Amino acid sequence: MDSWRKMKHSFSFCIFFVVLSHHGTKSFEQATAEGDIIIGGLFPIHESVNVTVNYDGSENQICDRFSTANLVQSLIMVQALEEINQKQELGNLTLGYLILDSCGDVTTSLRIIPSFMRGNCNTSAQQSSPVLAVIGGYYSEIAIAVTRLLNLEYIPEISYGATSGLLSDKTRFPSFMRTVPQDDHQAHAISEILDDNGWTWVGVLTTDSEYGRYITERLWYYTNQKGICFAFTSVLPDDLNDYSMKKSIESTVKTITDNENVSVIVSFAKPDHMMYIFQKLLNDPQGTRRVWLASDIWSQSPEILNTKKHTLSDIGTIIGITFKSGNTTKLERYLDDLDENPNHHKNNPFLSTFLKQHGLTSSEKLKTMIYPFAVFSIELAVKAIAQAVEDLCTDRDCKTKRLSPLELRGALRKAKFHMDGKNYSFDPHGDLNDEYDIILWKQTSESLDGNVTSRCTDSCQPGYSKTSVSGQPRCCYQCEPCAENYFSNTTDSEKCNPCEKNYYSLKGSSTCLPRKIDFLKWGDIYLIVLLSFTSLGAVLTIVVGIIFLAHWNTPVVRSSVGPISIILLLSLMITFTSVILFGGPPNSYQCQARQVVFGLSFTLCVSCIMVKSFKIVLAFEFDPDTQNVLKKLYKPYLIIAVCMAGQVVIVTTWLVHSPPSTDSEITKDNMKLIFCSEKLIPAFGAMLAYIGLLALICFGVAFKGRKLPDSYNDAKFITFAMLIYFISWIIFGPVYVNVTDKYIPAVEMVVILISAYGILFCQFFTKCYIILCKKEANTEKAFRREIRNYSMDRKGSEDELSSKGIENPTLSLSLESFPNSQCSDSITDWGSTSQPSVSSNSLFPVSNPQQNILQDNLKSSKTLKRVSSLPPSLIK
Repeated sequence: MDSWRKMKHSFSFCIFFVVLSHHGTKSFEQATAEGDIIIGGLFPIHESVNVTVNYDGSENQICDRFSTANLVQSLIMVQALEEINQKQELGNLTLGYLILDSCGDVTTSLRIIPSFMRGNCNTSAQQSSPVLAVIGGYYSEIAIAVTRLLNLEYIPEISYGATSGLLSDKTRFPSFMRTVPQDDHQAHAISEILDDNGWTWVGVLTTDSEYGRYITERLWYYTNQKGICFAFTSVLPDDLNDYSMKKSIESTVKTITDNENVSVIVSFAKPDHMMYIFQKLLNDPQGTRRVWLASDIWSQSPEILNTKKHTLSDIGTIIGITFKSGNTTKLERYLDDLDENPNHHKNNPFLSTFLKQHGLTSSEKLKTMIYPFAVFSIELAVKAIAQAVEDLCTDRDCKTKRLSPLELRGALRKAKFHMDGKNYSFDPHGDLNDEYDIILWKQTSESLDGNVTSRCTDSCQPGYSKTSVSGQPRCCYQCEPCAENYFSNTTDSEKCNPCEKNYYSLKGSSTCLPRKIDFLKWGDIYLIVLLSFTSLGAVLTIVVGIIFLAHWNTPVVRSSVGPISIILLLSLMITFTSVILFGGPPNSYQCQARQVVFGLSFTLCVSCIMVKSFKIVLAFEFDPDTQNVLKKLYKPYLIIAVCMAGQVVIVTTWLVHSPPSTDSEITKDNMKLIFCSEKLIPAFGAMLAYIGLLALICFGVAFKGRKLPDSYNDAKFITFAMLIYFISWIIFGPVYVNVTDKYIPAVEMVVILISAYGILFCQFFTKCYIILCKKEANTEKAFRREIRNYSMDRKGSEDELSSKGIENPTLSLSLESFPNSQCSDSITDWGSTSQPSVSSNSLFPVSNPQQNILQDNLKSSKTLKRVSSLPPSLIK
């Protein structure tokens, strides 16, 4: 039953083949050679078919465009088979061949394929041997159609040129194998060439075929990963006799010439396509001098260029991708020994026809059309079949027991064959993934070297990055300069990289520079000036101290409360010293010390001034009851200690909670500014506010005693000193907030110096002037005279007020009970009768000038109403 089904199945196939072969196969020629095992060959010896339609609607198909190169490829197979037979590599087995012309057409190929299978429809042993394997076809479109048909009989097909990746699918094409890499590898190789040369804007020419569509899709896949774009893709008809061919060629040429910025074109077209394109393209000046990347189909077809009209330099540069080249020596020797008599090659009508046309020059013509890649691929296919046959026939007599195509297909998949000292085998996909050769077309008379650019947009130089343009391919972009503190150091950078810490860059930079460290340096002219004033202030403070100590017992020094003045000078010295801490490179200890030293020293300074203010007013302005109370409370050193304690609490809290420390920021000049950050601004403000509060008290008390005698009048100068302090520190606030560069410390230094100089000048310089330049005013007599004048002025005011019924609030004495002459005599005799009563604890170094007047009036039983204007030390 099974045998009957197999016979029925075979019979059905035979009927199909007979019917198919009946349509015009008589017009197709074939080259044959007898052998024990027949190998089929399918070559595009003619590259197209010319179809004419008869009046009755029938078609006449005539193969045209004879290809000498493809004839040579068929002879490669013949030479390889004859060499195996001559060397008896298969023992007593011989290999024959049946070579057919596909005419580069799928339909024609399908019509002649039954010739390979006809022998399998005969069960008689007397019939010719069946074709066990087929070498060819060259084009993927033909190979796909042919292998489907051959697979009906399990006949393996080994192609030497079909590279479509679709043929690697063994589920759909189980009988197909090839000795060339598939197109995926070629597309990858082309993308690497484009990327290595920086060609990102390219044109693509392809054909409307399985090969053209597949390799174009794979090229797009790889180039898209590398940022390479297609400026255009022109698709040409695969059939060279297609009615739309002329229009397609013209459209393609126009597309190329219109895209002037496309300098590189990748072409997967056939040789004849390229011949037609170059014929038209080179007539247009815009079509010359480009770089062409030729696929394996035409990369070794120099006949496409009409060298009588144009040179290779007119085209530009042609870089070809070709399969691995073979050794052509044996083939050249074979062609040299070829019998050029056409009558001796009746078994090969293709060769016979060629020999008739070219005569004695035939061998040389054939040798010029040898493609080394075809030598390698076809010889390797023959070697693979021979090895598979050898593997099968090792343990059997293949002469008497025929091999089946199915057996040979299985053996081919497992075969390990070698050529030129290298071993080969088919992978599970039936592919032989060998390497490619890159060739450069050259002309001996001219050089094609030179730099070629093919880009939609000029390269973005270092310092710039690519920015996509809306509505444009990714290869068409704008070059945007890197922002400040960003850089790019490569051409066509996708993005700008940020600079590392402590580095910077300007806009559009290709590298980052180290930031310069900036601070108020010792060599800065402003700091030198400020330090000069600081040194001068310190020196003047020392000089004043020396002057005071040298004249310690003089009225001027004693009226200034000598011990307190010394403490005041000491605090000024420390204040001047604290200014130095605001310059130079900041560090955490310096940041903490400068504010603490300044805060405490200036607090001490203001505290001393406040004590002096209280002392003066206490001597002149209060009534006896209040005066007695204040005298008990007046403890100068205790007051200073209490005032200092308040500031100590503030700065201690500041240092414990959030002490000042170094900080940094980037300036407009891209420098790293190092400065002291106060951190806890409220604490800084509290320290200054506390000093301001003490200064305000000083100002208020001193202002109250501004009309006292000049010799005792520190209050007036204290008022001026505090006004200077207030003005300078009020200006300091907004200036300190708005200054942002390295001169921030200088602002505070200036304010500190102004405040310190104000106190030094107002409190001590006038006294030093009297001590050194007006020695006559630094005597007890001079002091008495001033008090006498002050008393007389006050008395005059008293008389004027009394006449108006108003009592003098500051010197309210009942002068009515005092004889005017007595008062006048007493005042007149002041200087001669009074003896000084000096006490080191007294504010004044002389006796009260009105003591005698008061004593005389007390003897007259007159009542003293108010003596608040008199020094309390003289009223005992």
